[in-house]
Amino acid sequence: MMPTVDDEKDPFDAIVDAPFDSALSERYLVYALSTITARSLPDLRDGLKPVHRRLLWGMRQLGLRPDSAFKKCARITGDVMGKYHPHGNLALYDALVRLAQPFTLRYPLIEGQGNFGNIDGDGAAAERYTECRLTKTAMQLMEGLDEGTVDFVPTYNNEEEEPSLFPGLFPNLLANGASGIAVGMATNIPSHNVAEVIDATLELIDNPYVEHARLMELFQGPDFATGGLIVDSREAVSQAYETGRGSFRVRARYFAPEAKEAADRDAGIERLGGGQYQLVITEIPYQVPKGKLIEQIAQVIADRKVPILEDVRDESDEAIRIVIVPKSRNVDPELLKESLYRLTDLEVRFGLNLNVLDATRTPMVMGLKELLEHWLLHQIDILQRRSRHRLQKIADRLELVEGYIIAFLNLDRIIEIIRTEDEPKPVMIAEFALTDRQAEAILNMRLRSLRKLEEMELKQERDALLAERAELEKLLDSPARQRTRLKRDLAALRKDYAEDTALGHRRTTIAEAAPTVEFSMDAMIEKEPVTVILSKRGWIRAARGHLEQDWKYKEGDEEAFVIHAQTTDKLLLAADDGRFYTLGADKLPGARGFGEPIRNTLDIDAEAQIVALIVHKPETQLLLASSAGKGFAAVTDELLAETRKGRQVVNLKPGQKLVVVRPIDPAHDHVAVVGDNRKLVIFHLEELPVMARGQGVTLQRYRDGGLADATTLKLDQGLSWAMGGDSGRTRTEDDVRQWKVARGAAGRLPPRGFPKDNRF
Repeated sequence: MMPTVDDEKDPFDAIVDAPFDSALSERYLVYALSTITARSLPDLRDGLKPVHRRLLWGMRQLGLRPDSAFKKCARITGDVMGKYHPHGNLALYDALVRLAQPFTLRYPLIEGQGNFGNIDGDGAAAERYTECRLTKTAMQLMEGLDEGTVDFVPTYNNEEEEPSLFPGLFPNLLANGASGIAVGMATNIPSHNVAEVIDATLELIDNPYVEHARLMELFQGPDFATGGLIVDSREAVSQAYETGRGSFRVRARYFAPEAKEAADRDAGIERLGGGQYQLVITEIPYQVPKGKLIEQIAQVIADRKVPILEDVRDESDEAIRIVIVPKSRNVDPELLKESLYRLTDLEVRFGLNLNVLDATRTPMVMGLKELLEHWLLHQIDILQRRSRHRLQKIADRLELVEGYIIAFLNLDRIIEIIRTEDEPKPVMIAEFALTDRQAEAILNMRLRSLRKLEEMELKQERDALLAERAELEKLLDSPARQRTRLKRDLAALRKDYAEDTALGHRRTTIAEAAPTVEFSMDAMIEKEPVTVILSKRGWIRAARGHLEQDWKYKEGDEEAFVIHAQTTDKLLLAADDGRFYTLGADKLPGARGFGEPIRNTLDIDAEAQIVALIVHKPETQLLLASSAGKGFAAVTDELLAETRKGRQVVNLKPGQKLVVVRPIDPAHDHVAVVGDNRKLVIFHLEELPVMARGQGVTLQRYRDGGLADATTLKLDQGLSWAMGGDSGRTRTEDDVRQWKVARGAAGRLPPRGFPKDNRF
């Protein structure tokens, strides 16, 4: 029969008109809530996300207990994916691997066999090669699942059931931590020491009004699977746990187990022959792959960011051993460590974000005390549910035991009824006031159970059940008894994770770091004397040692400056356009050839000429003067430039040049200036302003020409200048008071014999 037009439904009838923004927001909200509650954030009660909970439940269902044989991971992920977790097996396997890695989880929940990755950052082998089973810790986390402690919910296809959470007493959230990114929120919880978590919980049970500071005395802070050091103050750590948000600086641990001296051992210093030493790292920060860390340090060496570092070697086997080799025995170990902390992941920052789902599946950032309070309420609820479940089991068993005892007391009559009656069950129920379950149990009894000994055992069992029931009823009626029972159970659990056990001893040290070693790159450079040679065409080089000799130059080039310095010095170069440049003496090319053009390193204008090359000395003043007769004093510290473009110090008008850059002797008290017109003025040094930048003030007034030279002097010692020729002699004019005038005067002719080139 063909369908009529009325029977056919128009698909467009199902379309609902709705504003696009509201439809989008509704759907996005559903997605966001699903991500938050069913994927990314852990439940504070068992510290697990659904994927981890389903993995452990699936393994329990497969019977993979700590004393059972291992099973292939592929079997487990396939089983869990098919029954409980309808997502990709790759995501499932990654979650499984994480639960089995001892360098990722402080207390692994899965024991792996095969390649489960390593701390170098290498991934695990494929799931068809690896095998696993549950650990004792996982069994403690799932303890009580068969005792009515938690609700079971249907799986995604309604074929089976799975627990909504795990009831075990193991404090997994804080013990193993968690991390995840949801929509609009994230969580990042480090692992902690179980013994300390239990101690803080016991304190909270005894004193619900306990102060946060007291909890932190017991709790201390993170205890990472890979150890390391937390170098923030205890006050900062405590503040983070009080609010639920904060961060910690985590450092690698230097430790040299074979060192003779205790101080060297704790500092990670291994002494070698000839006074040389090396540093040994045995623990690295949490979640930093060792392979990546080695590459980082090697790159630092290649880039010469830490010149005092010679080499890095990875000598690790099962235990981490990274060897840091300094450039020389004179290198300060603390300086080397501090530089590596700054430049590599030997120091990282771990952000704390205690964002979890509470018992109502509501995301919330909690402080430590609030978190423990919620977890305690959950454990009390589990204890009550377990007790009620056990009471129900006792009631069921007592019903049967009472029936058995009635049967033993009336054994002959019971046998007679069974032998003679076609339907013995109703007769037994009527005659002995039995329940249906009791009568059914008596009829199902074996003949061997009719011996006298069985009757005695039944009466003992009844008495034991009645006593247990009385205790459980007292427990349920008394919150104080519940707290006492919880304390007893926690104390028993603590023994498995005590400080003297392999799994329980604290791995991460919490100790505020010593004040940071202030250092500059100068401190990292090995100090050596050098002779710096700069030619007139701008070719620069450096020879080892303080040398006095004739240097060779390119054809048409000649000497401009030759100075003695140390490799740790900074060199100040002044160009005649008023710009100052800075160059490290350790970065200069060698003196075997003609060097390199200075403009390859510094952005000096092509038209500019270098007028000064000076070794920078802190707090030294320079006399700066331009051809226009203006000048000022500048402190060398303010002339240092961070970039290759230099720093504009002297402002000049077109046609003007910087002609004088000369250190000021602290003993000098006057300034002498001579012009192209051969006029000389001398004025007091106090009239020269100290500036960081500018044109300066007028030093000498000219009608024609400009400034030729300027210097400083001590007035009572007079003015000296070199005599002409090769004699090397100098001439001194003792009395120069007649040239002393106010700054900015025109001046008068210099003393007889003053150099004709007008240079001091």
